[in-house]
Amino acid sequence: MKLLPDIEFHEDVGLLIYRPKGVINEAAINRVIGVIEGIEAGSQQPFDRFSDTSETHEVELNFQYVIQASLHRRLSHKGRAPVKSAILATDSTLIHYARLLALLTEGSSIKVHVFQDREEAAEWLGVSVELLTAKP
Repeated sequence: MKLLPDIEFHEDVGLLIYRPKGVINEAAINRVIGVIEGIEAGSQQPFDRFSDTSETHEVELNFQYVIQASLHRRLSHKGRAPVKSAILATDSTLIHYARLLALLTEGSSIKVHVFQDREEAAEWLGVSVELLTAKP
């Protein structure tokens, strides 16, 4: 599967990294969901996710979309092995939406946690902080 420029997949450690830049909107979220679901369809091996939103400067989302996308992921991942999804966010709007995602996926096989510190996210995911650090 061909990945987008802002997505890396490290099959060896079971980790997808999403590093959006600029604007986060419905189209961007739909693209990354499409990539995640494509990888899930082609593999039975679970993989964690890390979203680094430190390079974003605008959020064009609304509650209805975030709820709809969250419930879609919750249902489409049902019956699969548990995975972790760490979201690195410092923007108050992104933190708010990420916490809503965490709330809506609570009790499902997708465990979402919001971080403001990259090292804490790496520890929770069980990977090196270097892996989560963007390359120049």
